[in-house]
Amino acid sequence: MDHVGLCPADFDASLRFYTDGIGLSVKFDVTLEMDMQGLLGVPTKSVRTVFLSDSTSPDASSLELLDLNDGKAATEEPRSGLPQRGLTLISFHVPVEETLARLAGIGLGGEPRLVPTPRGGFAATVVDPDGVVVELVDAPVSF
Repeated sequence: MDHVGLCPADFDASLRFYTDGIGLSVKFDVTLEMDMQGLLGVPTKSVRTVFLSDSTSPDASSLELLDLNDGKAATEEPRSGLPQRGLTLISFHVPVEETLARLAGIGLGGEPRLVPTPRGGFAATVVDPDGVVVELVDAPVSF
């Protein structure tokens, strides 16, 4: 997978959640003067796109935050923070306890849900500022 894109209602809160909380790094942050209707189905005059990734893993997929500058994302209802049709969760391999502490320190993520993992330790889910479930896993799952 190359990347997942999100259109946050509060761009700055989401950027802080994913960088200061989850620990992703900004790969690039650009504003493009262009109409995205052909690609995304909605007309735009400009779009801000910020790609975030794990700087220690150059082959990791990225998360793209998109601001379509149309004001619609800010007026829509947030997701429920529970699994639902469509995008269910975004999962990251991170030091779970450290990440939960960072999120608590910046007041984001909500009350984590924890589950023990078969290899010891635990996985957790938190909720991003738009109500998207974010899974935190200590180590990659092997099948």
